[in-house]
Amino acid sequence: MDIQTPILITFIGYLALMMGIGYWAYRKTDTVDDYILGGRKMGPAVTALSVGASDMSGWLLLGLPGAVYLSGLGEAWIGFGLVFGAWLNWLLVAKRLRIYTQVANNALTLPDFFENRFNDAHGLLKLVSALTILIFFTFYASSGMVGGAILFEKVFGLDYTVALLIGSFIIVSYTFVGGFFAVSWTDFFQGCLMLIALIIVPVSIFSQPDTQAGFKQIDPAMLSFINDNTTVIGLVSLLAWGLGYFGQPHILSRFMAIASPKDLVLSRRIAMTWMIVSLVGALATGIAGSLYFAAEPLENSETVFIHLAHAAFNPWVGGLLIAAILSAIMSTIDSQLLVCSSVITEDFYLKWLRPQASSKELILVGRIGVIAIALVAGVVALNPESSVLGLVSYAWAGFGAAFGPVVLLSLFWQGYSRNGAISTILVGAITVVIWKQMTGGIFELYEIVPGFIFAMLVGIIVSKISPPTQKTIADFNAFRASLKTQ
Repeated sequence: MDIQTPILITFIGYLALMMGIGYWAYRKTDTVDDYILGGRKMGPAVTALSVGASDMSGWLLLGLPGAVYLSGLGEAWIGFGLVFGAWLNWLLVAKRLRIYTQVANNALTLPDFFENRFNDAHGLLKLVSALTILIFFTFYASSGMVGGAILFEKVFGLDYTVALLIGSFIIVSYTFVGGFFAVSWTDFFQGCLMLIALIIVPVSIFSQPDTQAGFKQIDPAMLSFINDNTTVIGLVSLLAWGLGYFGQPHILSRFMAIASPKDLVLSRRIAMTWMIVSLVGALATGIAGSLYFAAEPLENSETVFIHLAHAAFNPWVGGLLIAAILSAIMSTIDSQLLVCSSVITEDFYLKWLRPQASSKELILVGRIGVIAIALVAGVVALNPESSVLGLVSYAWAGFGAAFGPVVLLSLFWQGYSRNGAISTILVGAITVVIWKQMTGGIFELYEIVPGFIFAMLVGIIVSKISPPTQKTIADFNAFRASLKTQ
């Protein structure tokens, strides 16, 4: 039997499950609250794996193993930074954001929360934050589409553009239909599949005698966390990825959607366990690939997981494992498309165009928004030379620098003002864009570092010069009092 046949059949079965979930979610989606946040009814396990799966994306099975395959365990520092950043995000942000967004007039999106938090009657803060989300999510969603196209291109021998169209159509379909319920529940199953794949593939490769013998010939630098290529700037840049968690809208929306703030402790434990095991598996996959393909290096390092799955298993099992890559890609793009759709619906259409729009009308606008953002992101992804890791790093830095300081200051400082928040978002986003264009010296530092620092400082300074209103301070104190009761 042709190896592509069982893989294709496995794909079809897997995708049928995803579409089935999408239809089930469609039946449960009656209001715009349901479509955007699932009516704030998500359980701890679904929340945990939805956070993990939507966070890690194709980067976990394509980008990170590919980086380790090329450079060794020196790339693991990015994992250390992510684990610490994710843990702090759960610890510092999750509960406060879940409670505050509901207290702040049941805010459904980050821009909506910012507007209500600062009593911004003019809507400028909402407009700035919504535009920032749409811009950076275009690049983020493009990274997933590139990953999906690489998958279909390598597995089925399709033209890159054709592969891009197929992958994008699949992802858009169930997000369009089911909204947040579909996204969260598909993320749950996708997270399970990703975890299994990242355990099975490296274990299988390392158990082979040829791989074990290869350890004797491998460059010791590949197995070292610090090597001759390690620099202070490089190390700080990798660790700094953890800063990004505080500002990722698709992750923060999961905190907002959990049924009860009390469930967040269990959810955090599940999420962190999943994350640590998955990252270890991704690192091990990269090392396994460097050993297995030492004699015949791969043309595209980001396909190492695909080739290992082919090499280690029969086509049926390999097809299921390769479906894990599709899972990773889908689990992030669907979240990003949904956030963009929510922004278009709540922060543009309802705010500026049709304040009297019905819930059904808003759901329709949200679904149209999914298609529109997917089309734009698809155009960006048309370049077959695009790097999954490169696109992710740019978008991750943009969100981390623009929104991370705003979220932290909004949740912890009563003296934070509307003008301070606007300044924070603009300085963070602009710094990332400008820094990214520079080369050499200090500009080799990951752009999230200067962006986050400058944005935080400017937000504090502007808030001192232009302090919040008495109503904003009173609202913050009311929120802080509500924390003690939940």
